[in-house]
Amino acid sequence: MKRVPYETMVKEFKRVLVKKGFSEKRGEAAAEIFAQNSLAGVYSHGLNRFPRVVSYLEKGEIDPDIAATCELQLGAMERWNGHRGFGPLNAKLAMDRACELAKEYGIGIVSLGNNNHWMRGGSYGFQAADQGCIGICWSNTMPNMPAWGGMDRKIGNNPLIFAVPRSDGRHVVIDCAVSQFSYGKIEDCKLKGIQLPVPGGYDTNGNLTTDPAEIEKTWRVLPMGYWKGSGISIALDLIATVLTNGNSVNKIGTFGDEVGLSQVMIAIDPSKANSTELTDGIVNEIIADIKSSQPIEEGKDVLYPGEMESQNILDNMKNGIPVIEEVWQSVLNM
Repeated sequence: MKRVPYETMVKEFKRVLVKKGFSEKRGEAAAEIFAQNSLAGVYSHGLNRFPRVVSYLEKGEIDPDIAATCELQLGAMERWNGHRGFGPLNAKLAMDRACELAKEYGIGIVSLGNNNHWMRGGSYGFQAADQGCIGICWSNTMPNMPAWGGMDRKIGNNPLIFAVPRSDGRHVVIDCAVSQFSYGKIEDCKLKGIQLPVPGGYDTNGNLTTDPAEIEKTWRVLPMGYWKGSGISIALDLIATVLTNGNSVNKIGTFGDEVGLSQVMIAIDPSKANSTELTDGIVNEIIADIKSSQPIEEGKDVLYPGEMESQNILDNMKNGIPVIEEVWQSVLNM
């Protein structure tokens, strides 16, 4: 597989984004977000998602220059409007604000309505952790998953992120969709010609399957934990829509594309109650116990959430970011 240096990827993404209407500064920031996603090994929300976002820009569904603004301030809680601007930059702005509020009040909550797709939700978990905060955030989506017991798509595979900081930067971050696999992961496996490790949805005959191409035909992805994932999806959509007074999964489904989403950023500052050393000690002790697990496969490590991303960053910075040549060439041709 071809590998591309991180700096080259940033340069090419920026070149395209500036041509599509971004300013130099915002284009650079947006390009770094996409490249960092691929750098961390989340290719489905880096290079592989880039052409789709460019198509949204070309259709006028994303305003490249508009930024989110605050509409309501209630002490530690604020409501912001994304104005359907570029999702990742708006989400970054909202999480930065949540961290500012957490430094003042101990907790900060920013509900961000009418925003576009934020790409990789884990970015904002790492962002909070880098500022010494516990981060919790989620987004709703278009209706792309059946509720448990249903056939048609009524709920979203809403991404949900939890982040716990460590002062040495080895943060613990779980970033998951409430479907068994995100559509980005399903697309990534299809492009690579590999099967999913466990069933992730239904085929055209109504049977559970590990074939990503079959799942893409039906759009019937499987909620994680079956009825549990279905219930969590519904609850996340309810909370996000109430806090933002924005668009629900159902309403987003009427827009034609996945735009105008409702997102929630929560930051908690543990230094209000603990010293940094105490928090590090608690986290390190728990992680050390997990790492001491006897692995199922001899020679394989039991990883904590976020550990693989750290390993990917080191490898990809040294050796270049793996790319699917067809997708990378499409960016070069833009």
